[in-house]
Order: sequence, then C-alpha cells, then structure tokens
Amino acid sequence: MNWSTGVLAFAAGLVISVVTTPVGVSGAVFLLPVQVSVLGVPSPAVTPTNLLFNVVAVPGALLRHRRDGNLRGPLTRLMLAGTVPGVVIGAVIRVFAVPSPSVFRLLVAAFLLPLGGWLCVRARRPGRPHTGAEPAPRSIVALALTVGVVGGIYGIGGGSLLSPILVNRGLPVATVTPAALASTFVTSLAGAASFALLAMTAPGDIAPDWFVGLACGLGGLCGGYLGTRLQPRLPEAGLRLLLGLLAIGVGSLYVVQAALA
Repeated sequence: MNWSTGVLAFAAGLVISVVTTPVGVSGAVFLLPVQVSVLGVPSPAVTPTNLLFNVVAVPGALLRHRRDGNLRGPLTRLMLAGTVPGVVIGAVIRVFAVPSPSVFRLLVAAFLLPLGGWLCVRARRPGRPHTGAEPAPRSIVALALTVGVVGGIYGIGGGSLLSPILVNRGLPVATVTPAALASTFVTSLAGAASFALLAMTAPGDIAPDWFVGLACGLGGLCGGYLGTRLQPRLPEAGLRLLLGLLAIGVGSLYVVQAALA
C-alpha cells in the first residue's frame, strides 16, 4: 500500500464528512462506494475497513458529549444491547453468505437507492416532529438488533440508521444523538474485531485494510469537526439534495454493473 493511496483515503474521508456531518448522515454510508470503486479494497474486507472509519472518526464527537454527561442514559444501553450482537451476526452473514462482489454491489444499491430517495424528499419537504408515544425498551432493542445486522453486512455502525428512526418515533434529538454516536463507535469496534477473528478461520480477503481504514478515519475526524463548524453557513437542503442524487446515481450504477457481471 503506497502513500498516494493513503492521501486519497484521507481526502475521501475528509470531504465526505464535511458534506455529510451538517446533514446528519453517516459519512461511512458514502465512503464505502469510494473504497470499493476508487481505492480498490477487496470484498468482503471493504466492510470492516469501512467500520474502522467510524472507530477513528467518531471519538471526537463522543468526547464532547461525554463532557456534557449525555452518554450514560438508558437509551445508550438499550441500543448497544441490540447493535453489538447484531453487527456480529451481520459480519458472519457478510463473510459466509455474501462474499461475492457483484452480490454485495446489489446490496449496496438496495441500501443507497431508498436512502437517496429519502434525502431528496427531505430536501424538498423537511420532516415534521412526531407526536406519538415513545417506543418501548423492548422495541428499541429489537430495532437496534436489526440495524446492527445491516451495519455488519454493509459496514456502518448502525447509529446513523437508528437516530432518524427514533427521533421520528418521538424521542428527543438531544437524547438520541449521543446514544447513537456511542452505539456507532462500540458497534463498529465490535464489527471490525469480528471480521479480524473471522479472517483467522475463513479464506479470502476478510480482515480490514488497516492502512486505508485508519487514513479514511483520520480524514473523517477532521472533516466532522470542519462540517460542524461550517454547518451554520452551508445550505442544508442543497446538501441533502446533492447527497440524495449521488446515492441514487451510485446505486443505479451498481445495479447495472451487477447485471453485466
């Protein structure tokens, strides 16, 4: 692995995080296609490599919330109770059931296309606060487990998926955000460790590409800070539309590539 690849990985993490942080979308969602199509990280190693991005990029925001005392609530424990076992299950599914690059591209497309549509709709019509009852603890754990499995297969921590769902179900943003960040960090750490252990027992490119993952994560750490500082000056609706169209474009490209493979 040469240093030019490391610089490119750092730049990718930096730029993606600057754009996604003000919108509240995980940079890992958009970083994975870059690792697949630009950096050439093999499958299924690209999934734990993407998880490393969260391991490095998230702690800065976590420290801020820790100083505010927002990480010890019951919601954090409920989310971790579901996402941690979920990401381990997702890692096993990724290695033994979805090792093929073409099949994985279809899964990525199945994730990006609805995400892109949702972002485009949100850009035109911002969501309204939900006024219904808050979800029960058992429902939160079940939802976190499902999201953890998806995160283990795709290569994201899962907190970025849980956060908008729980906010829409009536939980306050101030409570959900630190819990989602903690869930993303711990789940990504558990997922990357699971892939590293699976690499000892199964053939193929399974272990994370540590160099690329760490370089992307350092870029994400800097980009998240810059994105937070620039948020008041950036057009949120325009960024949502841009990311939505990008997700739809990449997802459509992957469908075509998988069909031609």
